[in-house]
Amino acid sequence: MGYHRYDADAWSTYATATATKTHRDYGRTSILPAFDPATFGIRESRKSELNPNPTPFIAALDVTGSMGRIVEAMRKGLGTLFEQIITRAVIPDPHVMAVAIGDFEVDRAPIQATQFEGEPVTIGRQIEDLWLERGGGGNDFEGYLGPLYLAAMRTDCDAIREGRKGFVFTVGDEEPQMVLRKSSVKLFFGDDIQRDLTADELLSLVARGWEYFHLMVTEGSHMQAHQGRVTTAWTDLIGQRALPLTDHTRMAEVIISAAEVASGRDRDTVAKSWSGSTSLIVRNAINRLMIGGRPTGRGPRTI
Repeated sequence: MGYHRYDADAWSTYATATATKTHRDYGRTSILPAFDPATFGIRESRKSELNPNPTPFIAALDVTGSMGRIVEAMRKGLGTLFEQIITRAVIPDPHVMAVAIGDFEVDRAPIQATQFEGEPVTIGRQIEDLWLERGGGGNDFEGYLGPLYLAAMRTDCDAIREGRKGFVFTVGDEEPQMVLRKSSVKLFFGDDIQRDLTADELLSLVARGWEYFHLMVTEGSHMQAHQGRVTTAWTDLIGQRALPLTDHTRMAEVIISAAEVASGRDRDTVAKSWSGSTSLIVRNAINRLMIGGRPTGRGPRTI
């Protein structure tokens, strides 16, 4: 998918028409079969005349409890995401997929995935069709490994075939999930695998074709109560790729900035390229990112 391209006028019309919408207006009461990984096969990001060098982005958002507002912040930030990626000309032809994350232990639909799309109106409408289950359990983690399995095993992207990497961002306020169970993969993806998969195994799988980051939502109730614990757990797992997100309404800008640094742009230059408070939020998020080296093993990691 992804055969269209960003049109500022079309986005402005859509954004104006949906400006008053909040996460509480999402009306689905069950997963849409088109977004169910147990129903669909492969998600594709393909070259086209309008997008000759597509770069796949997966934004995977925690929708448990009060985190539904993150999904709506992502939808409202889509115009910024596409416009700024294109304008800043560091990463070519964005193709964006939105993923809703729940709890694989207790939720009925812990992973939902839109198509890859090359413009924000279509993906925005698909986001409106996500089921915000608002579940989750008391296990201090959500299904953050689900999007890694999806990226590694259930996507087919021309960029990766050509040796260019895509980007995966998970977003939430809890500690990392450390094991994706075989039974969960069968139930929610429809795939038979030989055994449970650890976080390190999935990180190694996804690193072959994707740059992975996690945005720690400091406004989330769980992180407000356990900020040190959450930060330590994510830093131990993925090092400097664990980014604090202090304002969820600036998620798009942080995603763009992290991707630019991973693509070789100077960290300070990226932070200064934004104006006002956005610059401070971005700097706080990417301040520890360093160019050089690749993630290997557990513990602190650099880009």
